[in-house]
Amino acid sequence: MSIHAVAHLRDLPRIPAGGPDEAAWTPIRHALGIGAFGINAWHGEHPGDVVIEEHDEIPAPGDDWEGHEELYLVLAGHAQLIADDDVIDAPQGTLVALPPHIRRRAIALTEDTTILVVGAPRGEAFRPAAWERRAIQSAGLV
Repeated sequence: MSIHAVAHLRDLPRIPAGGPDEAAWTPIRHALGIGAFGINAWHGEHPGDVVIEEHDEIPAPGDDWEGHEELYLVLAGHAQLIADDDVIDAPQGTLVALPPHIRRRAIALTEDTTILVVGAPRGEAFRPAAWERRAIQSAGLV
């Protein structure tokens, strides 16, 4: 019996996030059974597509999760990341680390842009956000 998980990103499901910009994402954490931190891939098929919807990681009152620090890694393509007032040119291989309070978003500058996002609250146990649980259920992945 194996105690590890192996997958190729192209073989995992790609589902809509259900937000206003309809970004698509791959639920890596769910697919590989990772519980210690959040990890997902976000995709923009065409230049101008929203890859990461505008947000910060500060929970709203009543949310059941803590604010996440996040690391963004541009796996493929080329993106523009906006972190508060900073515009970051992010070709493949770019790493950007953001604390919870920074508003962020990413736009694809080329076709097939993919950004890997890793996040968790500093010093706290990780819990997936309610939107992620809803999206996984809506996609029939539970």
